[in-house]
Amino acid sequence: MTYIEGFIAAVPIANKDAYVDHATGFAPLIRELGATRMVECWSDDVPEGKVTDFRKSVQARDDEAVVFSWFEYPDRATRDAANEKMMSDPRMKEIGATMPFDGKRMIYGGFDTIVDERGSGTAGYTDGFVVPVPSEKKADYQAMAQRMAGKFKEYGAVRVLEAWGDDVPSGEVTDYRRAVQAQDGEEVVYSYIQWPDKATRDAGWARMMVEDPEQSTPIPFDSKRMFWGGFRPILDTAAE
Repeated sequence: MTYIEGFIAAVPIANKDAYVDHATGFAPLIRELGATRMVECWSDDVPEGKVTDFRKSVQARDDEAVVFSWFEYPDRATRDAANEKMMSDPRMKEIGATMPFDGKRMIYGGFDTIVDERGSGTAGYTDGFVVPVPSEKKADYQAMAQRMAGKFKEYGAVRVLEAWGDDVPSGEVTDYRRAVQAQDGEEVVYSYIQWPDKATRDAGWARMMVEDPEQSTPIPFDSKRMFWGGFRPILDTAAE
């Protein structure tokens, strides 16, 4: 199934146009190296959490927005080969020198897809999630996520993807495990729901809260350390 390289970054709001230009310039290279899709999303509805949240995950400052983004590859081997080639590609030196954000606070990692449900339509809004899940409860989580994905598709979602942490490195300043305060025996899940627009997303969540008969069922992870938010796309190579 699809292999995901997932990123979260803090970008100065004043640098939004520069970031879009930066990402647009990088897209041809990553596709040349084997990625099938590159998506960049700008924070729109990102709530503050008591324990964890998107802004805390990258130590975002008051004048910064959060970017939720990912590359899609056919498999990990293609992703690994792409990363290896990137290290020696002279174009990366220029791209790295012109990053309009603090790369030291960006978090990234590789994730294996465990759920991928697709509806119809074109993605115009994204819900992003990062979740700590006990490794021993992977099957329980996957079953729950599969059921929820069907519901979201019924409510208008274009795509629902859940990916299990596979190559999630520790960072000097920030990383995924710190972002969700992952404990020993837990793995990080990176997931997204794509909707045609924010209105459909809001209506879908409202229906889920009212109609889902199993919403009170115990969930196989600590929801207090999970975080989520809504994002608007600023680049999606699938639309090209």
